[in-house]
Amino acid sequence: MSDRCAPLQQLPAMTFEQMLEKVRYEGAYPTRERAEKAVRLVVSGLGRQLTGDERVDLASRLPLEAARILTEQIPDALPLTGWAFVKDLAARSGAPLASTRWDTGTVLAAVAAAAGSELLTRILRRLPSGYAHLFGRTGLVQAA
Repeated sequence: MSDRCAPLQQLPAMTFEQMLEKVRYEGAYPTRERAEKAVRLVVSGLGRQLTGDERVDLASRLPLEAARILTEQIPDALPLTGWAFVKDLAARSGAPLASTRWDTGTVLAAVAAAAGSELLTRILRRLPSGYAHLFGRTGLVQAA
């Protein structure tokens, strides 16, 4: 099978520029540069938390630049809870907790859109507690 016949599902749903514009619009950031700063911070943080097949599958659905940011990170030995994740990002960026929480939710909503519902559920099952709200979900629904 040639590359021209490859399934479309293998291609990211959006470009990095489209992802930045989505984050800029949804987060009400004044500039593209501010949105990009948030994307780089949060996606790199997620790369330090996520492992296994979910990490690989997410990288395949993100725009190439975002996938690089995610996969360049070495996962932490001890994953952080959702709140500890936000506090860690705030400490790394030097930003207040409230604005870091805003950045995190805005970027992870775009990541969730790229991931799709099934993969996002798998990601949330792999991560410690507290991430569902960050991804814009009210909670993780257990299968019956």
